[in-house]
Order: sequence, then C-alpha cells, then structure tokens
Amino acid sequence: MAETYDAVKLAKLKSRVTLVGALVNVFLSIIKIGFGILGQSAALLADGVHSLSDLASDLLVLVAVKLGAREADHDHPYGHRRFETIATVILGIGLIIIAGGIAWDVYERVLQPERLLIPQRSALGIAAISILANEWLYQYTKRVASITRSKLLLANAWHHRSDAISSIVVLIGVAGSLLGYIWADAMAAVIVALMVAKIGVSLVSDSIKELVDTGLSEELVDKIRVEIAATKGVRNIHLLRTRQMGEDALVDAHIVVNSRITVSEGHMIADVVRDILIDKFDDVQEVLVHVDPENDEFEVVHEKPLLREDVERLLKEYLVENYPLIDSFRIHYIKGFLELEVILPHTMFSLSQQVNTIKNRCVVLEQENEQISRVLVFFKA
Repeated sequence: MAETYDAVKLAKLKSRVTLVGALVNVFLSIIKIGFGILGQSAALLADGVHSLSDLASDLLVLVAVKLGAREADHDHPYGHRRFETIATVILGIGLIIIAGGIAWDVYERVLQPERLLIPQRSALGIAAISILANEWLYQYTKRVASITRSKLLLANAWHHRSDAISSIVVLIGVAGSLLGYIWADAMAAVIVALMVAKIGVSLVSDSIKELVDTGLSEELVDKIRVEIAATKGVRNIHLLRTRQMGEDALVDAHIVVNSRITVSEGHMIADVVRDILIDKFDDVQEVLVHVDPENDEFEVVHEKPLLREDVERLLKEYLVENYPLIDSFRIHYIKGFLELEVILPHTMFSLSQQVNTIKNRCVVLEQENEQISRVLVFFKA
C-alpha cells in the first residue's frame, strides 16, 4: 500500500519506472522506424512514431514527477500535484496530433495506390518484439502506479498497453499484406492512429475534469457519506464536496452535531471523521470538516446576529447592579435565533430575592429582543 512509502521513495519509484520505460521506448522507436523504412511497412512506421510518443511522454512524466513531488509552499499551499495533471493534458494533446499525422500520411498514400508500402517479413518479428516489450512495460508501470496512486503513471501504463495492442494490429496488417491483401498494412496504420487518438482524448478529458475541480465518482462519494454518517456524534451531513488534485482526493464536509455539546467535543468529533476518511480511503489525503449545531444549508439570516459582546452589553443593561453576581453565560444559535443561558454561582442558591430579580429581568430581556428566543437561568454545580 502507498502508506508504507514516504514522499521521497514514492518520487524515486515514479522516476525509476519512467526511466526504464524511456530506455525501452528508445530501443523500440529505433528498431520499428528503422525496420519500418527498410521493411516497407506503413503500419510499423506508425507504430514507431507511437513509440516515439511514448518516449516523449516518459520524459514529460519525469519532469512532472520532479515538479509535482515538491512540498507545499506559500504560493502553493495544497502542493504541486497538478503539475502532473497539466503534463497529462499536454501528453494527451500530443497523442491526438500524432494520430492525426499518421492518419493523414496514410490517406495521402491511399489516394496514390502506387505509394502504398508493401511490408517485408522482417516487420513481423519487430512487431512481435514490440508486443512483448510493451506488455511488460504496462504490467511494471501499472504496478508502480498502484503503489504511488499516480494517475499520470497509470495513464503512461495504458499508453504502453496501447502500444502493445497497436503492435498486434501491425502484426495482423503486415501478415495480411504478405498474404496478398495490399491494403491491410495501410488499414492497420489507420487503426493504430485511431487508437492513439482515443487515448489522447481520454487523457485530456479526464485531466480537464480534474483541473476544473470535478467531484469524485458518485459511488465513492456515497461511500464517504456512509462512513461520515456512521461516526459516533454525527447526527447528519448537510454538505459534502470533493475534488481531485493529482493522485489525491480532497474532501469538505459539513456535519451536524448535538447543539448543546462543547466546542472542544464538536472539534474532536470532526477530527474523528477526518481520521476515519483518511484511514478508509487511500485516495483521500485532506479532509476539512465544518461542525454545525443544525442543518443551516438553506437557512437565510436577514439580521446581523447578536455576538457575545452584544449579549454582554444587554445583560449589563437589563441586570444593572446584579450583573456582577452572575458567574458566566452561554450562547446557543438555534434555528436562526439565540438561546441564552445565564449561570449563577451555587452560593446564590439561598439568596432568593436577588435570584428572582435576575430571573424576572431575564424574562424582560427575552420579551424585548426578537432575536432572543429564550433566556434560561441555571446554578453552577
């Protein structure tokens, strides 16, 4: 699992697998383009260009991994992971352009049949080598992508898999041409181009969704919601937002707790929710939990609420000389109104006249202030 590695080891794993892929793609590009020219195979040439795009993507990944591995700083408080996302967009656009170039070249050759390339048998062996090499790269890169939770590496792994599949298409196309179907090699080249284009469009689309803060999948959000709701102390969830940043998922949640508990207890419940989500979901790395005493998502407050200093001023105004006798007061904001609890020291229990005066003046305070729903008087234990 990814949690067994620190950030430095993860970055080294990413760089190592990408470097291995780059070296393999240098070799494959050389032999496929070389034998594509010597062996007269348009499909093998197209596959060689595909391998060059793999090489370019490997170099892009190396740069993106280096930039994305940097720690958060003042200008980038959430880190630099979206450098990998931007690199994925660039990679996808590059693949689309390459696919267009391959398809255009084949189109021009089809218009002039005499320019169609007739492959030689050597192209079959090169295609077979490419299939084996790229499938191995796919398995290796995918395994590291799973460990590091890197979408960019996973995209690169599928790039290797697409190269293996395209080499299978080349193998079939070359074999067809050798059997007398002269269009087979050209058709194989077109199919390879379409495959490359599809991968490019998919990479660009997914990365743009991330850059515009598209939420996580509905299935994953539902699982997160279930975990939050099952946490002791959480009465309800009235707002849950998610987004992706590189390989990490960020979660913002508004939870409803008992309106009478202390601030510290509400904070502790929020910390428990955060720890549970990070522990249960590998992708979730950052959770911001907002604690509410009630579901206020659709509540509209028309007046400026009374704050502590406002309440203190009112108590001094209504209790007058009795104000110094109170021990403290607590405020609850419930359903758009304020509930006030006035706490008297237990030593006043026997002073019934003064206690009654305070209670009566609190009743007047409640009646004369529309924002105050009720005022309760308690003795401190």
